[in-house]
Amino acid sequence: MGCSSSVADRRSEKVIRAAILIQNWYRFTMARLEMRRRYSLSIFQSIEYADEQDQLQLSNFFTFMLDHCTHPDSVSHIFTSPSVSQVDEGLCLTEFERKIDVPDSYYGPRLSFPLTVEDASALLHAFRNEQLLHARYVLQLLCETRKVLKEMPNITHLSTSYSREITVCGDLHGNLDDLLLIFYKNGLPSEQNRYVFNGDFVDRGKNSMEILIILFAFLLIYPNDLHLNRGNHEDYIMNLRYGFTKEVSKKYKDHGKQILCLLRDVFSWLPLATIIDSKVLILHGGISDTTDLDFLNALERNKLKSLMRPPKSARDRQDQVKERIPTTRPSKHIANQNVAGKTQHISSSGSTEPSDPALKEWKQILDILWSDPRSQKGCTPNKRRGGGCCFGPDVTAKLFERYNLKMLIRSHEFKPEGYEISHDGKVITIFSASNYYEEGSNRGAYIKLNPELIPRFVQYQVSKYTRRQNLRERVGTIESSALKSLREKIYAHRSELTSAFAQYDLNGTGKISVNDWAAAMESVLQLELPWRMLRSQLAQMNPDGEIDFMSCFYDLKIGQPIKEVQPTLVETLCRYRKDLEIIFNIIDKDHSGLISLEEFSQTWKLFSSHLGIDVDDGSLDKLVLSIDYNKDGHIDFNEFLEAFHVVHRLEKKANS
Repeated sequence: MGCSSSVADRRSEKVIRAAILIQNWYRFTMARLEMRRRYSLSIFQSIEYADEQDQLQLSNFFTFMLDHCTHPDSVSHIFTSPSVSQVDEGLCLTEFERKIDVPDSYYGPRLSFPLTVEDASALLHAFRNEQLLHARYVLQLLCETRKVLKEMPNITHLSTSYSREITVCGDLHGNLDDLLLIFYKNGLPSEQNRYVFNGDFVDRGKNSMEILIILFAFLLIYPNDLHLNRGNHEDYIMNLRYGFTKEVSKKYKDHGKQILCLLRDVFSWLPLATIIDSKVLILHGGISDTTDLDFLNALERNKLKSLMRPPKSARDRQDQVKERIPTTRPSKHIANQNVAGKTQHISSSGSTEPSDPALKEWKQILDILWSDPRSQKGCTPNKRRGGGCCFGPDVTAKLFERYNLKMLIRSHEFKPEGYEISHDGKVITIFSASNYYEEGSNRGAYIKLNPELIPRFVQYQVSKYTRRQNLRERVGTIESSALKSLREKIYAHRSELTSAFAQYDLNGTGKISVNDWAAAMESVLQLELPWRMLRSQLAQMNPDGEIDFMSCFYDLKIGQPIKEVQPTLVETLCRYRKDLEIIFNIIDKDHSGLISLEEFSQTWKLFSSHLGIDVDDGSLDKLVLSIDYNKDGHIDFNEFLEAFHVVHRLEKKANS
């Protein structure tokens, strides 16, 4: 008996040890997967913020073109449409009905105004089946939406006494499946089921137009029960970069300009904030140490069509009048002054208020749409995004004391779980777009607020493909996509990185230490990433522990639009392709994929002036002739990219 008992004990001990080993292996594996997931999401978010800074720089060029172009229609046609702007608001419905026919072959929803719940249900059904709403109904819907929004205050006040709960949703960013899932789980908007949607309805996703149509339809049906706040992406210049303008132009080729023009006005009339029971403040971004809710409630919100174009101060306007010269292109002095002025305005935040009333209004709105909470005290410029501020718990407490508030609900920031609580429970971030960066990257969430103002979070994730993958496969997909984006960012800054590496490589060996490599990467890219952790994914290490720094550029395969292309052109395209595509689409009035040589020449005169490069007419003519390969008098996008590379080389030469 003793012997068998001893054997059994040894077996039990082995089983326990095996179980402990398996448990440790499982915990280690899960921890590594979680670490990979987190740094992948950090890569995505850092690159997103860096792109926003690029967008602010690009807005300088848009402002420059719109301010100085001798033929404004050639540039601003995408934002202006006489057929919309000249139509009286009271005649919108009949005017569009008279001018735009709906063919018998159209099988989508046919709307009649005022809208009913049946109309909204028909829209939901149509969009589930990937149908488009006809342009006539879109334009009529936007006209009616504008009329309703114009009657609303800048800050909407709601009460929970009229319903059991109020649902607050964050960024949707064109993800229609998320909105449909919210309505499926939480019910459609109604007098008993009230909603607040907190901005960023558009851009990035492919169904921004459908989301707007659904939300605007329910707004018209339940104007007292569904409420919309403006986000930083309800901005026509932001839409040029992040996809919404392109989406509308593609879906509504014949009437896209009219729709975009009307949307520009509709966005400017969206309320800026919502307050529930005088205790819960809901706005898109955040606050600063100068946020004044009374001032925000009194300003004319529709004057600011885009926060990317700060209003000029009285002195700027006087200087511009003095310096405006009737030539084909403005002077280098004006261009550089314009760039410096705008960059300074965009970056301003916190502590000081502009003395000019128009700039003060702009800054107040900029702060509430672009700011982010941070754990550190104080209010500092939001350098990661390039606009708004980073506000600490003391700034939150000060605002709450002034206005007797209890909670701030904001959106604007990606959160892996769909929400985050900060500032000792006083600030809640809600983000409703699931799978934001990549399939399986994050959950979405919304908040249910009861009369006691106790938040209840509901999480979800639209799952089309993730159920077919295990956790390791999902994390691998996210990591692979994030690293691909990061490598493209690295290649886009190849010249600067090579110079930075060379400063540490004093003997010209092509090798530097891990610490020096990480320092160089951060000094150039400024993404605040864990470079030492990422080193094994980005660069090769020799047996002696040093990094072959040129190996950062080995593995990247760039789709080259030109058959034979120089490496420096590939770098340029990686860095500026998005911006150039936007500029090309603005010039390409008929969306044919071609621009005339005259349009090309006029644009590059402006562009070279903006960059501070002197390009004489003879050199420009040679450039035009050298890239018009087909000799058909038109430039396509690939030829446009090559021309930019030539000008970019001239810029570098001028700067050196």
